[in-house]
Amino acid sequence: MDSKAELQFEYLPFIRTYKSGLVERLCGTDIIPATTDPAAGVVSKDVIIDSDTGITARLFLPTSARHLRNKLPIVVYYHGGGFCIGSPYCPPYHFFVSSLVARANVIAVSVDYRLAPEHPLPIAYDDSLRALQWVASHAKGGHEEWLANLADFEHLFLAGDSAGANIAHRMAVRAGEAGLKHGVRIKGMAFLHPFFWGTQPVGLETRDAGVRAGIEGLWQLVCAGRMGIDDECVNPMADGVAGMVGVACERVLVCVAELDELRERGKSYCEGLTKSGWGGEVDLLESVGEEHVFYMFRPECKKALELMERLVAFFSRD
Repeated sequence: MDSKAELQFEYLPFIRTYKSGLVERLCGTDIIPATTDPAAGVVSKDVIIDSDTGITARLFLPTSARHLRNKLPIVVYYHGGGFCIGSPYCPPYHFFVSSLVARANVIAVSVDYRLAPEHPLPIAYDDSLRALQWVASHAKGGHEEWLANLADFEHLFLAGDSAGANIAHRMAVRAGEAGLKHGVRIKGMAFLHPFFWGTQPVGLETRDAGVRAGIEGLWQLVCAGRMGIDDECVNPMADGVAGMVGVACERVLVCVAELDELRERGKSYCEGLTKSGWGGEVDLLESVGEEHVFYMFRPECKKALELMERLVAFFSRD
């Protein structure tokens, strides 16, 4: 076989890499433009956060926002895709975040961080923090009017699915270590089917060697082998629950799916927060009979509507 076409790593149905350096993304590459959707009552636009690195975001705003007396909560959203596929501009994420904005009456900033393996971790974390600090910088005014004029920085939330939930966790840890601009604090975090893992199975987690090798291989791909599978970035409780105390927010909602291989890690995260003495409020929602990120592809099914209802309630509380 021609060495230029020799397969290096494959994680279906997401990505293939070749020894030649070629990266083949098998999904998550479609893009739709920002738009005004009168039916949904949401307008979106794309912004450049850092032209040097190419960090961008898609902002979503309820069309009613300019006529409201009160400012709106902010949700900074980090998309999933195993750190290697997806963007705020692909249809599933655009429509999911738009629906969330319409139903929860929030402003959303959906972050486009650079993807591995071309940009291995911790680049996605660094980009995501840069975007979060950019959002926080508008607490005292700024050039992005939706944030400077319409956003309530007393109610800043982080959210994400799968790898994006992993990123949101890391942002809360980094915010606890160094703070955010203008003293902005994170009110809460919503994790949807978070991507955490580790060497030793937890709870009812699969013992299947092939499944575990695939997940661990993906992690090694996206971090270029720089971090083990028990690194705190992928296994927050590798050293016990003590590290969970540093999660800088007041409340956390973790959503898991019964048929998701990552389910037990999400449940373990909740237990770790509770046992650590963290002091905030943690809640768990399990979608029975459902698989990983099912709500992205069947947004009108009963369990997806239930999940959306919980998210709306989470972001709407004072």
